[in-house]
Amino acid sequence: MMKRTHMCGELRQNHNGQSVVLAGWVNTFRSQGKGLLFIDLRDRDGMTQLIFDLEDADEEIVQLANGLRREDVIAVRGEVRAKDKPNPKLSTGEIEVLVSELEILNKTEKPPILPEDHEAEQVAEDVRLKHRYIDLRRPRMQHMLRTRHQVAMSAREYFGTEGFLEIETPCLIKSTPEGARDYIVPSRIYPGNWYALPQSPQIFKQILMVAGCDRYMQIVRCFRDEDPRADRQAEFTQIDLEMSFVERADVMEVVSDFVRQLWRNVVDVQIGDIPTMTYKDAMERYGIDRPDLRFGLELSDVSDLAGKTDFRVFTEALEEDNGVVKAIRVPGGAKQLTRKVIDKYNEFVKTFKAGGLPSVKLTENGFETGIAKFVAPIGDALKEQLSLEVGDLVFFAADTWSIVTKALGELRNQLGRDLELIDEDAWNFLWIVDFPMFEYDDEAGRWVALHHPFTSPMPDQFDILESDPGACISAGYDLVCNGSEIAGGSIRIHDRKVQQRVFELLGISEEEAEQKFGFLLKALRYGAPPHGGIAFGLERIIMQMIGRDNIRDVIAFPKTLNGADLMSEAPGPVDEAQLEELCVQVTLPSN
Repeated sequence: MMKRTHMCGELRQNHNGQSVVLAGWVNTFRSQGKGLLFIDLRDRDGMTQLIFDLEDADEEIVQLANGLRREDVIAVRGEVRAKDKPNPKLSTGEIEVLVSELEILNKTEKPPILPEDHEAEQVAEDVRLKHRYIDLRRPRMQHMLRTRHQVAMSAREYFGTEGFLEIETPCLIKSTPEGARDYIVPSRIYPGNWYALPQSPQIFKQILMVAGCDRYMQIVRCFRDEDPRADRQAEFTQIDLEMSFVERADVMEVVSDFVRQLWRNVVDVQIGDIPTMTYKDAMERYGIDRPDLRFGLELSDVSDLAGKTDFRVFTEALEEDNGVVKAIRVPGGAKQLTRKVIDKYNEFVKTFKAGGLPSVKLTENGFETGIAKFVAPIGDALKEQLSLEVGDLVFFAADTWSIVTKALGELRNQLGRDLELIDEDAWNFLWIVDFPMFEYDDEAGRWVALHHPFTSPMPDQFDILESDPGACISAGYDLVCNGSEIAGGSIRIHDRKVQQRVFELLGISEEEAEQKFGFLLKALRYGAPPHGGIAFGLERIIMQMIGRDNIRDVIAFPKTLNGADLMSEAPGPVDEAQLEELCVQVTLPSN
């Protein structure tokens, strides 16, 4: 085989006249009369146009060149020459290579898909996933893989210079509840006992702080047996870190510096200072704890005004505990949103338990349509509070605070997309802090941790842990980028007694805590330092950087929505002998 001298995206005018050897896949081929054959040769770096002068070439090259087809693997030797008419669509568009030698390295069968972005995007996802080795040849997928590599390298470089040690934690651990089902692995040596695959390295990185490692980081695989969705996979990757002798602000400062460097290095973007917003403020104004601030449409609490109307939907909601009425002003919505579209949004909010979506339009003649007659008595005050102008539309929601904020928060995001209000070229980063420590689960009849049970309350909140857990504020923090949570963490509980108090509030008995978290509780007895950390979702970073909204587009070998790997045909059956050796018997559910 000829020894390659350059990548296919590397050659420029300064290589003019040089003899080069390229290798790759035939991307396209075309004849142009006068005995000329043109081929675009592709590798992971890009494409170069090749020219075969079949009239001057020897018979062997003519025969081989005429037999080439897309996705054949070849190597060529030739001379670089400047093009009379450059192709601005290619980075190598100013040059071409006149081929003097051709070696066919592998002929291909007719591929089930072709690795071109505009063609592959039209192919069903299951077909692309089944033939992922071809799909990954696409320029967009190669860009994704390079971006993942750059992010990982940048993370290691930054945290290494900041004194973090990269330490691996085990993949076969004891099953511990962290909010999702564990993947479990049977033990051959200990029949009837099971390992679990880690949902995160949470307990182990806390153990590393107790062990005196001071600063830890790891790019780590995590596993959660939960239903996949657009931004979730059964196995995913975290950039994970933990720090000793720190407070919340210390962790946020280190992470903010990392994010600034990461975006500068990988996508050449300067993001500046990252502002902070409280959880309560985010929920009140945007209805979601990861608000996208690239557009407006803030929620406004109009409960005081709504209570002065005769509209029963408003008044009955306000009579309930935690009942509120909130509104969203849609500038220009009176003309942009038709009755049909408004009805669609009405059904949309019902999926979030809202009863409906009353609306009204402000025209030159005053309030019209919808609930105009009910709004008229409070019209002037409503105009002032919402800064309404002629042509605006107002949506209302009336119910409990949690239902209203959730429904209008989701509606706000949908309006932002539908009305094309989002600046896709903008970058908006935001820290969310002061989360509630607990939320009450009505079905379970007990408190549950909003983050996880190892999150510490803020220093001034310990006194109300038991007396008013619903008001207790945690030392947690989330980093949001363009409406997506890309990282989350907290200051941890380092005092065993406090950890036991939290377990009791969560309904975890002393015996259960000892059984599930015994080794962590034991470690806390022996001089655990104050510590805290955070974990980035690596895939969520990549999704933001390359502008994709499906996590399967940023993983080399993802699972389908049903958790299957179509290429390797996993999961699949195993031999009875393997099951017997593991002391496992399979019982399928009856239909």
